[in-house]
Amino acid sequence: MKSLFFSMLFLLSFLFFLANNGVAAVPCTTVDANAAACLGFATGMAAKPSDACCYGLRQLAQTVKSVDDKKAICRCLKVGSKSLGIEDRFLSMIPQACNIKVDFPVSVNTNCETIH
Repeated sequence: MKSLFFSMLFLLSFLFFLANNGVAAVPCTTVDANAAACLGFATGMAAKPSDACCYGLRQLAQTVKSVDDKKAICRCLKVGSKSLGIEDRFLSMIPQACNIKVDFPVSVNTNCETIH
């Protein structure tokens, strides 16, 4: 009886964890693959975002189904931007240059947890 109680408690805890942690959030591998072509512009090496950059970001935007997805994408981009020499002034220009609507400021300084 005691083991059944603990099994049920574990199952309920696990289900609660899944419901509250956005299991379907966009993985960084997807973000990296879709944003990779933007690296030239975001580092100041290219005069404008490439067509591949804009296409990849449009594809990424279509994967967003929830606030958790937005936060996950933001977190992935921030982690990548620190190690790749991304310049904020170029990064913030990408949505407008690619004609993509983004509901939060695109910046290396964005607090991803405040996105709604």
